[in-house]
Amino acid sequence: MRAPDTAADSAQPQDVAHAADRALRAAARHSGGRTAAVLGCEVAAAGAALAEPAVLGHTLDLLLRHAPSGPAWTLLCAGVITAEVALDAAAARLTGEVDGRSTARLRRLGLARLLRTAPHRAAGHAPGETAARLTAHAAEAGKVPAAVAHAVAALLAPLGAVVALLLIDLWTALAFLVGVPLLVLLLRAFSRDTLTSVARYQQVQLATAGRLVEALAGARTIAAAGSADRERARILAQLPELGTEGRRMWQVYGSTTARSAALMPMLFYAVLAVGGIRLSAGAIGVGELLAASRYAGLAAGVGAVTGGLAAVARGRAAARRTAALLILPVLGHGRAELPEGGPGTLELRDVRVVRGGSAVLRGISLVIPGGTTVAVVGRSGAGKTLFAAVAGRLTDPDAGRVLLDGVPLQEVTAEALRREVGYAFDRPVLLGDTVGDAIGFGAGPYPGREAVRAAARAAGADAFVRRLPHGFGTRLAEAPMSGGEVQRLGLARAFCHAGRLLVLDDATSSLDTVTAREVERALAREVRPGTRIVVAHRLSSAVRADLVVWLEDGRVRATGTHGELWRNDPAYRAVFAANENGNADADANGNANENGKTGAGEDAAARAPAVPEADDHRPTGDSRDSRGNREAAW
Repeated sequence: MRAPDTAADSAQPQDVAHAADRALRAAARHSGGRTAAVLGCEVAAAGAALAEPAVLGHTLDLLLRHAPSGPAWTLLCAGVITAEVALDAAAARLTGEVDGRSTARLRRLGLARLLRTAPHRAAGHAPGETAARLTAHAAEAGKVPAAVAHAVAALLAPLGAVVALLLIDLWTALAFLVGVPLLVLLLRAFSRDTLTSVARYQQVQLATAGRLVEALAGARTIAAAGSADRERARILAQLPELGTEGRRMWQVYGSTTARSAALMPMLFYAVLAVGGIRLSAGAIGVGELLAASRYAGLAAGVGAVTGGLAAVARGRAAARRTAALLILPVLGHGRAELPEGGPGTLELRDVRVVRGGSAVLRGISLVIPGGTTVAVVGRSGAGKTLFAAVAGRLTDPDAGRVLLDGVPLQEVTAEALRREVGYAFDRPVLLGDTVGDAIGFGAGPYPGREAVRAAARAAGADAFVRRLPHGFGTRLAEAPMSGGEVQRLGLARAFCHAGRLLVLDDATSSLDTVTAREVERALAREVRPGTRIVVAHRLSSAVRADLVVWLEDGRVRATGTHGELWRNDPAYRAVFAANENGNADADANGNANENGKTGAGEDAAARAPAVPEADDHRPTGDSRDSRGNREAAW
């Protein structure tokens, strides 16, 4: 579902249009030399085309008079024609290169902005729409620089032909110029109507692509629910509208082409008629009449400009679709470094975060001492995941500041931030070629085989990984895993890159009670010491924490140890009492029993459907360059 507070949704159309034009200019500069070469070839070809009628006409007059220079001019005619053909071929080749480079540039710009924005903003774009923006629409927009060069050159031949007609004979030229105002109005209407119809067509295309990708991602659910027919109908619901917009787009193009096709021959024959009259009157010669007829043909070719204008209009409309990514705000970084050996003291000063026009976190002020394990608890919707995102700077607060060891997170370099702040999520996404790569994936250099194995042991993943066909060298595509196993690999990745602050956002929700407890013990004993922020739904996580931060309606309702809050506030106990037997497995102080049960509604919390988050999609770099041939080493 699209988030309502994304930059693309709140941006004004003129902002998107300006961003699209800037991106097109950047793409044109990126291939500036080749684009200039395309324009040069097209202009030279247009010059050859303009010279050809004059040379042909003069050569005809020379041959009719049996002048000695006739053969030389005949060779000149052949040279002009050959040059025109060669220049057109060179322009076509260069156009392909410009289109490819411009498309690549637009895709890199869009992808870079997508990865540099806050994850919740990136998640506001449906995967199918994003794929369409970066593929088909970027490719269409990438044609604009070369299309502009072609359109400019396409105008030169008709304009030059009109000038040549004026030089040959004024009355012949006036016969053509009578229809030019009608042609200008025709092209202007075409440009306006094409941009509107193409924009609507691409918008419907995006929506359809988004629905298709959603259905592919939920294929198992659709099959289990037996709702394939309904989903097919939902995906194709806008197909009639897509067809309507497509037909409208081509109707505009066809209508303009038909009108120009009717207008241009009329002007051409008018030029021939007047030229014939002038020839009979002795005002012009046979060669000049031939040249005038050829120039009239070139001038009539102004209708072909509609094709170039159509390409530019389609490209600009596509660029606006791609520009929805380019206007995403960048989650920038500073140049400050964290103090060496800092304990990981985290401080939030009057933090406020707004989503969809409403404050989700407000007035959050607290200090978490370095080395403390903090459990963040609260009912669903209290703001726990957003608190975790702010604590590790996956997003910035709209007001207030967050400091780590006294340094505002916004001022810390990207390298230091991701080196010292680690994350594990409830639904991690595994990146890399192999299981070992997925654990070692991070912003820094590859941590090494022993560190990866140690992290896997700490996360309880070592045993099942060893049972895979090639152990840690098993390719991810060939390693089907349960949700709990994927979650353990996500934990292993976080443990492998643990810094002074480690944020676990419901990262053990898919683990059984015994495994979750083993992971908690390993976290305390085997992972680099530091501050831990644990978004907790299990009672055991709160029991073992040094400090509990209790959120309610986006505010800190209370802080303290679990025992204090459990004894003194029934409302706190109610947070965990998700079923009628919620307190049966906890003692009077809310301590988890050592028989493997963790009490207070843990089972219900574990069964509750998790809300999918996109926070794991953050720019962490790619360690694969230093990986080498590690698959064999495993």
